[in-house]
Amino acid sequence: MTTYNDFVIRFANVNGSGSASANGMFAKALFRMGIPVSTRNIFPSNIQGLPTWFEVRVSDKGYLGRREGVDIMVAMNAETFEEDVAAVKPGGFLLFDNTKALALNLKRSDITEIGIPLTDLLLPVFTDIKQRGLFKNITYLGALAALLNIEFDVITGMVSTQYAGKDALIAPNIRALEIGREYARQYLPCPLPFQVRRMDANGDRIMVDGNAAAAIGALYGGATVCAWYPITPSTSVAESFEQYANKLRVDPDCGRRRFAVIQAEDELSAIGIVIGAGWNGARSFTATSGPGISLMSEFLGLAYFAEIPAVVMDIQRAGPSTGMPTRTQQADLLSAAYASHGDTRHVLLFPSTPKECFEFAAQAFDLADRLQTPVLLMSDLELGMNDNLSEPFAWDDTRAYDRGKVLDADDLDRIERFGRYLDVDGDGIGYRTYPGTHPTKGAFFTRGTSRDEYARYTESPEAYVQNMDRLLKKWKTAATLVPKAEIGGSGHRAGILFYGTSALPMQEALDLLTEEGIHLDTLRVRGFPFGAEVYQFIDAHDFVFVVDQNRDAQMKTLLVTEGGLDPATLISVLYFGGLSISADTIQAQVSEYFTEQKLPRLTEVKS
Repeated sequence: MTTYNDFVIRFANVNGSGSASANGMFAKALFRMGIPVSTRNIFPSNIQGLPTWFEVRVSDKGYLGRREGVDIMVAMNAETFEEDVAAVKPGGFLLFDNTKALALNLKRSDITEIGIPLTDLLLPVFTDIKQRGLFKNITYLGALAALLNIEFDVITGMVSTQYAGKDALIAPNIRALEIGREYARQYLPCPLPFQVRRMDANGDRIMVDGNAAAAIGALYGGATVCAWYPITPSTSVAESFEQYANKLRVDPDCGRRRFAVIQAEDELSAIGIVIGAGWNGARSFTATSGPGISLMSEFLGLAYFAEIPAVVMDIQRAGPSTGMPTRTQQADLLSAAYASHGDTRHVLLFPSTPKECFEFAAQAFDLADRLQTPVLLMSDLELGMNDNLSEPFAWDDTRAYDRGKVLDADDLDRIERFGRYLDVDGDGIGYRTYPGTHPTKGAFFTRGTSRDEYARYTESPEAYVQNMDRLLKKWKTAATLVPKAEIGGSGHRAGILFYGTSALPMQEALDLLTEEGIHLDTLRVRGFPFGAEVYQFIDAHDFVFVVDQNRDAQMKTLLVTEGGLDPATLISVLYFGGLSISADTIQAQVSEYFTEQKLPRLTEVKS
């Protein structure tokens, strides 16, 4: 029986071997054939020599989340061979270089071995040892083209695109492709039961990683200052911002750059630069990960208390401490939401797609200016560093930036007395000025100590309480401004709440559960503080599953802490192994709960 456009293939390679280009071309070739794909680059935290895997999910149903098990393993790393063989599902296929015979202890009777003598095939064609090593990757790509029925002109077109401007590399790469394809057609069982065929399921979607999308969003959102310290998996945010800024933010007349990218000596310095730039009126941001949030906490508290706009893009990874720097988690929620000592709360945004990375990054600057506070974009490695299918980005050129409550010199002249921390409008947000706006009026300095409504230093208990209560009122205003949660389904007794990249496997998980007679309403949280719709959804259901990609159920903790909810009504679905949560994991834990509690299925809320 032939299965079309529905399988998982994993490439096992050595980091630094040049495999990334070939594996990426494989995924993009299928994308160009109109087939939905999702990619996961599982790489080590060193530069070269350790194992790396690249996984491609092919799904004609458009499922983009990770799926357990591997149908086709391309095993090119001797050190992980045993592990890679074990990962193949029964009935699957193992493709390997059989220049040396496969050890007997690695053979499995329930999978099919596909041996290709890659080293021997390349030896007479390419005399350079380094070239032979690199072209092994292209050769197995050519073999896969025959084994899976990939349109060969699409793959050769990918080579031409990949090496545009390096014409000398195009011909030998295509020759390596042909060698693999010719061998497969002559000696291997082509095509396999797993095959691809052209579809038109991608529409106008693009393939892009979330970090690049967030960087473009920052540009369109008006950012002119990026201060950062390198840390995986956020580094490419700053690098992409600089790359795009060099194209889009350089004065065409004089060549002057209208932006600043500053690599600071550490994360604390980076956020300090961002806060200083924000105080002076520039839209500024930094990109970091969990350890950086820890280091930035003191300054984030300063920005919260002094009420200075700042944007932080937290591309989450597995912790604590150094943890697994190149693995994904959603484990910074609590540290980001309450970063700093004292009663501190920060606005969080939870994008689920590259398009939302773009949109939320731009929106973060409006929110930071409007609320005069730090705003943190909570992405993760899964979204940030992998190419994802995404709806194309859209921007309204008539859109004006929301700079919030900023007074100019004329405004100050009309005011009898300016109070930086006065709540004039009842929303908890005071009016501010940029330094130098007026020769005698306005705010020129700030500090993180207690003050009254006119920014005068005081340790008066009454003044302090009044200020903290006003900040709490502003927090309630923020709940009306962050992106609203998305709600799906209606009338079922149970719901499921998720956020960020947990959205990727959710539709598949819901389909699996439906087959078991389990129907759930859905709530995708997109911002914190939570809007009223979040609590209304929870109140309308007997119980709600809360999906968290961390050990300690951090989203559930936020819901209970902020909403005073009964923890017994929130059932955790947890995964924190460093890979992205799969539909199988969600389905298994939800189904297990229904079984343990002896809950009826296909039950709906009584109206």
